[in-house]
Amino acid sequence: MHPQLRSDLELLPQLLEEARQHAAAFLTGLDGRPVLPEGEPPAPVPLPEPGIGLRGALAEFTARWEGSLSGSAGPRYLGFVTGGVTPAALAGDWLTATLDQNSNSSLDPAGQQLERETVGWLRACFGLSAAQHGTLVSGATMSNTVGLAIAREWLGERLGVSPAEDGVAALGRVRVLSGAAHSSIAKGLSILGLGRGALLPVATLPGREAVDVAALERELARQPGPCVVVANAGTVNTVDFDDLRAIAALRERHDFWLHVDAAFGAFAALSPAHAHLVDGLDLADSICVDLHKWLNVPYDSAVQFSRRQDLQARVFRNSAAYLSPSPAAGPGVARGAEPDLVHLTPENSHRLRALAAWFTLRAYGRAGHQEIVERCVAGARALGEAVAGLAGLRLLAPVRLNVVCFTLAERPTEQRLAALARAVGQEVFLTPTVYQEVPALRAAFSNWRTTEDDVRRVVDALEPALAKAG
Repeated sequence: MHPQLRSDLELLPQLLEEARQHAAAFLTGLDGRPVLPEGEPPAPVPLPEPGIGLRGALAEFTARWEGSLSGSAGPRYLGFVTGGVTPAALAGDWLTATLDQNSNSSLDPAGQQLERETVGWLRACFGLSAAQHGTLVSGATMSNTVGLAIAREWLGERLGVSPAEDGVAALGRVRVLSGAAHSSIAKGLSILGLGRGALLPVATLPGREAVDVAALERELARQPGPCVVVANAGTVNTVDFDDLRAIAALRERHDFWLHVDAAFGAFAALSPAHAHLVDGLDLADSICVDLHKWLNVPYDSAVQFSRRQDLQARVFRNSAAYLSPSPAAGPGVARGAEPDLVHLTPENSHRLRALAAWFTLRAYGRAGHQEIVERCVAGARALGEAVAGLAGLRLLAPVRLNVVCFTLAERPTEQRLAALARAVGQEVFLTPTVYQEVPALRAAFSNWRTTEDDVRRVVDALEPALAKAG
């Protein structure tokens, strides 16, 4: 064994304790840390021939890199839709790396059994029936892509072919209809060989991002054969929700696969006051939910659900003698009615990412995560009210759930908004967007640490920045 490896192994308990103390100090200092540090990250350097051991690497990371990293784990990182990491999820993720399981095969089954238990808990949180089978993947993009891959195979089933076996050309032209599809939908279509051009935008309701169901039905009537509809349960700009039940009812007259992108909107189901927003979610054929958003587990983690796990296994089947039984004759070879996880996602290697979700769900239960959701919603509404009352700003949409979309009252150019975001960057991180052709900023509340005090700090930072902007 290399002497540096041997030394680190002998000192491992002590070195891990030092790393723990470092992590604890970082988390304790989040409240006073700049949310978006100023300055440029360090330039890369060549890898030296000799190593410096774990202690040396930790010291060098602290000196060179840590100060350049954002406070994305903290309560005022309101860009994108970024959760933090609950204490239980952090412990679960540390143990994930410690245990280092490749949880894909019934030859070593405990890991995938734990994932199935976790998926069952998530299914209950989102109000889904047992008909929805779930698997953890790396994020919403992969969850959407897996759902679309199953939809692609369903289209083949309807047409008497199998894209998984015969190639996507066997389908001919494919149409995917959506009102305000997330960018990851087009990316997934590109990955799957269906092409970004397959996405056909459908009119939305006036002043909304929710699809016009009547316009959707007219577009469905024009389709020459089966197609795919992507519905939204929470858009990124204004957290708008399609009428899922009304869309699902269109299947009585039209032949389509219904995929619902509920990346963070699905968590509305945890709140009795907001659960109506996801009414009809269980009617979907496939569903995307991102866990490193509102569940507050570490990146990267999401779950995908589908009613057609048989088609999913047909797409992602991996035949290798050293792995596990192949579901070539249909699902159920490996474990009762469920194929091994290796046959359900693009990954052959699958870390036990379910463990962080298992820990946070078990530690805080449905009630704890409901409180996180409702506190984030309250924070978004408080900020929305403050923005509406600030001279120089205006809301672009009502605060429906956890995102505040706003702009400058006068001359809302991308440059001026970027300058405003930079001016408040050390106190709060906001990301740019364009809504109804108007440049804007977004504040997305999904971190378990965020409180009323953080909202006040954001408002206190915005007021002088607006005064300087003029």
